[in-house]
Parts: sequence; C-alpha cells; structure tokens
Amino acid sequence: MAPPTLAWTGDAATGHLVLLDQTRLPLDVTQCVCRQLEDVVEAIQSLRVRGAPAIGVAAAYGVVIGLQTARDASRREFDERLEEVRSILAASRPTAVNLVWALTRLAQTARDHPELPAPDVHDRLLLEAAAIMDEDRQTCEDIGRHGAALLANRTGVLTHCNAGGLATAGSGTALAVLFAAADLGAELRVYVDETRPLLQGARLTTWELTRYGIPNTLICDSMAAWAMQQGRVEAVITGADRIAANGDVANKIGTYSLAVLAREHDVPFFVAAPQSTFDLSIESGDEIPIEERDGAEITHGFGRQTAPDGVDTWNPAFDVTPARLITALVTEHGVIQPVSTARIAQVLCLDGGRR
Repeated sequence: MAPPTLAWTGDAATGHLVLLDQTRLPLDVTQCVCRQLEDVVEAIQSLRVRGAPAIGVAAAYGVVIGLQTARDASRREFDERLEEVRSILAASRPTAVNLVWALTRLAQTARDHPELPAPDVHDRLLLEAAAIMDEDRQTCEDIGRHGAALLANRTGVLTHCNAGGLATAGSGTALAVLFAAADLGAELRVYVDETRPLLQGARLTTWELTRYGIPNTLICDSMAAWAMQQGRVEAVITGADRIAANGDVANKIGTYSLAVLAREHDVPFFVAAPQSTFDLSIESGDEIPIEERDGAEITHGFGRQTAPDGVDTWNPAFDVTPARLITALVTEHGVIQPVSTARIAQVLCLDGGRR
C-alpha cells in the first residue's frame, strides 16, 4: 500500500510534514520529509506535492513548521513571523487559491486568540492544519457522492491532469466522482490525457485508476478530439485550481481546449472542486493569475533534450475555461447547474454569508 499524500508527525514544537514525492511516481514510491519552511516551499514549487487542495493542506502545515523557530518568542514577534511565513508560502505558487485560503484561515485562528502566548497559539495552529486536512477528506467523499449521478449510464469518460487522492488529502475531486460511480456499479472506461509537459495524467492518474481497479486508457493530449469524434468519450471531468465568482475555471493547461472540443462534439464537461477552490473576490477568470514555469520543462522534459539549443518557449501552467463551456460544477454541497453567479451563490449558501 502506498503512503498517504500528506502526513504530519509529532507535535507543533518539533514535528514535521511527510509527503509522497509525486515527482518520482509511478515507478518509485518515495516520501520526502519537510522539517523547515524552505522544504515545504521547495516541495510545492517542484510539484513534489501538487493539486490545489493538497497544496492548501501542505501550506497549513508549512505555517506550523515556519513558526517553530518563533514558538518561544514574544507574542508580537510570533505574529510578525507568522506574517512573514504567510508571505513566503503565498508566493510559492500563484494560481491555486486553496493555498491562500489555508494561509488566511490559520492567520485568522491566531487573530482570534490575541490573549494567548505564542506556544499556545502555535499548538492551536497545528490543530487547525489538522482540521483542514480532515475536512478535505470528508469533502472528497461528498464531491464523489454528489457527482456520481452525472456519470450514470455513461461509460467513456475523459479526464485531464490529476485530480485524485494525490491532489488532495482524501480520494480526490474529479477522480472521487469516478471512484464513487464505480462503487455504484458504473462500468467505466476512463481515457486519460497524458497532460504535457509534466505528464501528470500519464504518471499519476493512470497509477491511481489502475490501483483502484478502474479500466483506463492513456492517450496523448492531441488525441482527445478524435476520441470524442469516434464516440469513445461520453463525458469529460476535470478538477480545478481556482474558480471565479461567475464560474470561470482555471485548471491545468489544456483544460480549455478540452472544453471547446466537448462543446463541438456535444459532450458534457464537468468540473469537480471544493468550495475552498472558489475565489469569490474576483468576478471572472480574467483576474486569475496564471503561473508560467521554466521553459526547460518543454525543451528538456525529464532530463532529455527534445528541442534545439536557444529555442524560445512559453510555458503557462494553467488556462481558464469560461463558465459558458462548463455543463456543471460538482462541489461538496451539491451540483451547480447551470453554471452562473446566482446558482453558485445558491448552492454554496452565499446569500447569507460564506459557509
């Protein structure tokens, strides 16, 4: 059995975060240990831990680690260090909103207890990080339960990148829907985009689906249109890294093109994500920052040069799919369909304030 995506060992004062190193999968199941703030930042930036919910959990524990050196300081010095740690972690990856959401939640926990000395606040922050992880596990189950009905009477399903247990603390978002549907008896055949340039679909999603016993077929990203035209794909489901108030979705690069293809071929396009992935401070996807990564990921993929020296590159890690191309959003609170600002507010119970 593979180790969990994330695990905490020890107390707030001396504990550490243990991650399943996703850069080594699928051939090498290896853990990496984060004992310092720099270790957590490196793990997030290098994609040892990835997926919006998992990044949020890792960042929460990163705050605890980053404050270990200030545990015995004055409360003022502790709070100053907290803000410094938050800033460092927030800059590690800009697109996934769960990162900032988790950091904000821990900062609020500290603000809620101004009377406590630093060690007591530090202990509470560890409890809050653990709560975020536990809640994410339950959220994954709820997303799967709500989304399974969308795949009823569908066999061929296409997914992109990795939105499974490796991207969360639980069973995933998009893959949680597939797992739940399979548990209910759906006879699925999942088509998995390889997901260039880092092959998260090939390396991670096929690994998870195979371990779960769901038949899957790996295809190149450029084969998706033909698979739809040939009638192999009856639905598309992906995860998300940030969802704007109007339902525009930022996800792994290549998601937008799949949504366009799905519309052309009259294939429903679903997105599964927790409420923490919604960024209601922005009206549309035009405001979502898009991370751009090193061009060497394209020219020297996995250490092998595949392009001439000095070639120009452009390597956005994400794109934005307009809400008009999305059939439904699946959340832990239910299915959002049609995808609109009003329907999002209704399902997430935002009329009376955020849950």
